[in-house]
Amino acid sequence: MTDYFKNLVQQLLNEPNEQEWLEFKENFHGPEEIGERISALSNRACLCSKRYGYLIFGIKDDDQTIVGTTFEPKKQKTKGNEDLEFWLLTRLNPRIDFKIHELDFDGKRIILFEIPATSGSPVSFLHEAYIRVGSYTKKLKDYPGKAKKIWQSMSTDWSAEICHEATIQDLDPVAIATARQLFSRKNPRLAEEVPHWDDATFLNKARLTIQAKITHTAIVLLGLPESAHFINPAVAQITWILKGIDGIEKDYQHFYTPFLLAVDELYHKIRNLKYRYIVNGTLFPEEVDQYDPYIIREALSNAIAHQDYRIGGRITVVEKEDSTLTFQNYGSFLPVSIENVILGDTPEQKYRNTFLVNAMMQLNLIDTIGSGIRRMFLKQREKFFPMPDYTLANNRVQVKITGKVLSIEYARKLAELPDLSLKNIIALDQVQKNQLINDDDALELRKKGLIDGRKPNYCISADVAEHTDQKIEYLEMRGLDEKHYQALILEYLRKFGQVKRSKLEKLLLDKLPQVLNESKKINRIRNLMQKMHLNGLIKTEGKTWKITKLS
Repeated sequence: MTDYFKNLVQQLLNEPNEQEWLEFKENFHGPEEIGERISALSNRACLCSKRYGYLIFGIKDDDQTIVGTTFEPKKQKTKGNEDLEFWLLTRLNPRIDFKIHELDFDGKRIILFEIPATSGSPVSFLHEAYIRVGSYTKKLKDYPGKAKKIWQSMSTDWSAEICHEATIQDLDPVAIATARQLFSRKNPRLAEEVPHWDDATFLNKARLTIQAKITHTAIVLLGLPESAHFINPAVAQITWILKGIDGIEKDYQHFYTPFLLAVDELYHKIRNLKYRYIVNGTLFPEEVDQYDPYIIREALSNAIAHQDYRIGGRITVVEKEDSTLTFQNYGSFLPVSIENVILGDTPEQKYRNTFLVNAMMQLNLIDTIGSGIRRMFLKQREKFFPMPDYTLANNRVQVKITGKVLSIEYARKLAELPDLSLKNIIALDQVQKNQLINDDDALELRKKGLIDGRKPNYCISADVAEHTDQKIEYLEMRGLDEKHYQALILEYLRKFGQVKRSKLEKLLLDKLPQVLNESKKINRIRNLMQKMHLNGLIKTEGKTWKITKLS
């Protein structure tokens, strides 16, 4: 992959000069400057019909010679000691999955920022959107015409496009009959009228066709398998895969149009086993389904509704015997932030496939994107299961559902806390999974006594751990009292008389907190020994350490 990006840089150097989607810099000046450049290049790449914009450090912008840079983005910190990449990511709206590549050109470091072009919404940095005009970075608000074009960049709705050669005969009669039933349930006031509508009238009323013309939506939801050619090169396929705990594939099946029927077929394919709790108290049921039926259908229907069919990828559902179920579809997540969708609990105002989404809502296949996803989180909370894990990267949306409790006692105690909001649970869930949480969430969890530790190495607080079965895990993360380590050193010296520091490091390394890397553990051991030396507990003779007579 490194060779690919080195070749890419060589190709970009062949440009006659900087482009509005391509900028060269010699060295790093400040994080704010990079944030503004990312915003400007993403917005300009959209207008230039480029997949990416590029910001390259270590190259002169006047003659495009490679000079190298001292900039090390992976080590660069910002105010508040935040990592540069995370700091930038959390200040861009919508968040875009930019990548940083560190390359070597004959001993000269080159830093390449690969910045995806935005679509349908300008990218802003610290609440201000920028645009490249010539070789300058300007505020987008001063160029309303360019801003309008960005907002309109996704105005064409693929799902509403007409398949001019298709007719109602290309739709599955069983799927149409099923759609009638679903429509009647969703619209009970029309239930008596629906049976009297002919197919053409019903399809128009259900917003599956436009003036009796077959749309891409109608083919995806109701089309016969052989009618999928009408939407070429789009792919209408869902693949279910069963994997063992070792990740080896054990079974699979492909599902095709009509997706309206495929959802039910795939649902019954999933081995939704019973999960049995070790009952202790009254908070837990004796057993439940591993995966709530609502979550399976909502996650699958969301993948169908928001798939970017233009890309040509298929929807996948991976069931693993480690009690996880993962749904994946192609296309960026337009609301960008899962947290905002869940906690705001408001419907999204913009969809990739607006016509398809509206049709699926008419058939009661999906809730609005805000309430549907939020309800999935609440369903997991009701069972004390982990929160759904969303991965939004590489132009794909992936959601993993875990069908088991990580710790029954821990889950039970969290459920007993009366003031623990969904926001708190989501943040604490991220801490358990060793994921980054923002400063505001960390502060709130700390005030409630739910976490300990220093950023980014937070761990479950003793106030929670002492009531749960995670005392051992807490001690492994937080570490033991300093006196305990001193006692181990003194006991070793009393038994063996003397020791080299390397031996003591070997003795203590695996006993220190897991949140520390090896380098930090060694530094902590050295500091501990120096402190013991100053306190007169141990002394050094050459390269060996001995216990003092006072000890």
